Amino acid sequence: MDRKDMATRTRVFAAVLAWCAIAGAVGYSGVLLSLPRPVLQVILFTLTAACLTGYFAVSRVRGDIDALGTRALIAIHLSRFVGAYFLILHEQGRLPTAFAVYGGWGDIITASGALALLTLPMRWTRVRLLVGVWNLYGFVEICFVVATAGICGMRDPDSMFELAKLPLSLLPTFLVPLIIASHVVIFVHLRAAAMGARSR
Repeated sequence: MDRKDMATRTRVFAAVLAWCAIAGAVGYSGVLLSLPRPVLQVILFTLTAACLTGYFAVSRVRGDIDALGTRALIAIHLSRFVGAYFLILHEQGRLPTAFAVYGGWGDIITASGALALLTLPMRWTRVRLLVGVWNLYGFVEICFVVATAGICGMRDPDSMFELAKLPLSLLPTFLVPLIIASHVVIFVHLRAAAMGARSR
């Protein structure tokens, strides 16, 4: 890894770490507990839009993210093993079935797929196809989780109480926007790779 790549990775890591720290401080403060549950979805969508706007509108940001490569973006999804924690909370009666069971297993499947893909070389055409299938599944799954959380929160605000406090408050304020944005960027990378292959 040359000095330029190291500097790029350092900038991205520092930005993500700072975002995570701010999200953690917000969760620790307890301010989210006093907000109506649907506000969490508004925060999530706003942060996701900010991520994607930064990527598509700011060339420096886009360059830094693209320089990381698809493999690094896939690695983000290892965090989705958090789905196992959803299942634990469901067993304790602290999360509703519609969100915890279906979303939990969906996240575990997505994270397991990411782990498998990280063992394969990204340059193979067949691997790119697998990445595309996995990315589509993971994107649909996370959208389902977000929608389900919103529906459960509107029907019974108290059922989603865990998402308003640490550690799960990091989902709407940090991890889920990052996950959704990474899915979109992976789609962009796959399209660019396919166009490059056709132009040869």
